[in-house]
Amino acid sequence: MPATPFDPRLVPALPRLAQQAQAQADPQRLTAAGLRRLFADPPRWQPELLQERNISERSSTQAAVLLPLVMREQLMLLLTQRAGHLSTHSGQIALPGGKIDPGDADATAAALRETQEEIGLMPQQVEVLGTLPRYTTGSAYIVTPVVGLVQPDFDLCLNPNEVTEVFEVPLVFLMQPAHHHRHALELGGIQREWYSMPYQDGPRERFIWGATAGMLRNFYHLICA
Repeated sequence: MPATPFDPRLVPALPRLAQQAQAQADPQRLTAAGLRRLFADPPRWQPELLQERNISERSSTQAAVLLPLVMREQLMLLLTQRAGHLSTHSGQIALPGGKIDPGDADATAAALRETQEEIGLMPQQVEVLGTLPRYTTGSAYIVTPVVGLVQPDFDLCLNPNEVTEVFEVPLVFLMQPAHHHRHALELGGIQREWYSMPYQDGPRERFIWGATAGMLRNFYHLICA
């Protein structure tokens, strides 16, 4: 997908419906130990979002991303700011990852390899917990999200061709439904819908939206199951 033809920050959030009270995440599940237990014995649950409306003429591509949860005093999700010149999702906030190559053993191997190539986080520094359901983006990427725990004693080395910076957001913030905003916009006769999770990082707003927010929304449903 080329650069987004609109500014998602300027699209108002849809009004919240009072009757749609949303579950609150159990704080115990927002810890490393809680997530280990959750993935070791996952509950029955239903993802909310599996496929965006296709807005691309390209054929589908298998991909994988990593949800790197850094084990600080509280779990922090490591996110990237994509380089502005990239052909797909340029300039957006994203999870590290990319296309699955023929040499990758599986989606997990691809997510770890791509994360190392993008930001220098080594595979051996990631404790893989499991995967979330595949998510198909509007740009025809079929993405497998891989959830992993990361010890905080890492040194990153960013690939400037892919990533301009990295930052961390508290998992407890991302799993709070009050921070999940739904948007809709008709563009070129196509109805687009997406979630956003804006995070105030000091003086800067980190506008997490689109596929990244959609996969995090599914993670929220697993956490609350």
